[in-house]
Amino acid sequence: MSMSRCLIARAEVQTFIERCMLSVGTKPSHARSLAEVLVEGDRRGHYSHGLNRMDVYVKDIRTGICAKEGEPVVERETVATGLVEGNNLLGPVVGNFCMNLALRKARDVGIGWVVARGSNHYGIAAYYAMQALKENMIGMSYTNTSPLVVPTRAKECTLGTNPISVAAPAANGDSFVLDMATSAVAFGKVELHDRNGNTIPEGWGCDSQGKLSTDPSKVLRGGGLVPIGGCEITGGYKGFGLGLMVEVFCGMLAGSQYSRYIRTWRVTDRAANLGQCFVAINPENFSPGFNDRMSDLLSIHRDLEPTDPEMPVVAPGDPERIHMEKCHSLGGIPYHLSVVNHMNDFAKSIGVTTLLPVDKVIR
Repeated sequence: MSMSRCLIARAEVQTFIERCMLSVGTKPSHARSLAEVLVEGDRRGHYSHGLNRMDVYVKDIRTGICAKEGEPVVERETVATGLVEGNNLLGPVVGNFCMNLALRKARDVGIGWVVARGSNHYGIAAYYAMQALKENMIGMSYTNTSPLVVPTRAKECTLGTNPISVAAPAANGDSFVLDMATSAVAFGKVELHDRNGNTIPEGWGCDSQGKLSTDPSKVLRGGGLVPIGGCEITGGYKGFGLGLMVEVFCGMLAGSQYSRYIRTWRVTDRAANLGQCFVAINPENFSPGFNDRMSDLLSIHRDLEPTDPEMPVVAPGDPERIHMEKCHSLGGIPYHLSVVNHMNDFAKSIGVTTLLPVDKVIR
């Protein structure tokens, strides 16, 4: 049964998440912003950052650790830069505000670089970077997170998964969309394997002694994720360096919490105070023909002869595009039934009575 999936319409998931957030007092506009980010994560195939995470946001609002009222404010700015106080609001509320500000500056002067403090978990990083594509611009998004990653040669978690996203437009609506954690894998993927009773591939995480492990419970309880590259001999120090780079752009520039000072994941003993960074760049301020060159760059790699004819070479953003096309053809988003049942039970515990449908089971 844990491997069974059920098909749910995008709108049904959206309204379900909104109902759950509204039930604990979230402002309607804020609940909508959050729901849109989570559903987009699932639609793009990043289930670790979608419906699977809803209970975390509800808990943050319900306990009062995350603010229900207010809006982000600009504390300092120049024509090209901005420092935003997120006022401890939901991450997507802060993220949308900051990316809109970065885009406005890029329209005016060619680039906008905005950092925020006082923010919270904001879903998939690509959601914000991709907003730049609508204006034929390059978008970037970074965030620090709760310490879940064990640096190379260490045993203690001192870095978050600290994702990087870069989106760049190509011709005819095509695009490059990089969205990656600087850990070997997103923490939510280990959580999903643990919830479904599955082992994890070696190189995702380590136990409490810093040794690689395929047991998700050892990674989640006492261990941690490892940086991109895994152990030192396979280049894990490079992922460690990228994770620290994100801290430079986020925690250091914004003056937010950083590294081990960020609260423990899922523990609501204090405000998260995450640092985040949002960048927009207008290619028209540089050499002409950017979109055509991007298309050529993507084609060079997509047209490479694959080692396996059944597995063509894909560019960043292609797997997500394929998943979205699958959702469109199916008429909904396929979810693990175990995740849907878990969230329905959680919804009932907070007084929500209209639940996600589980009648369209697919294999």
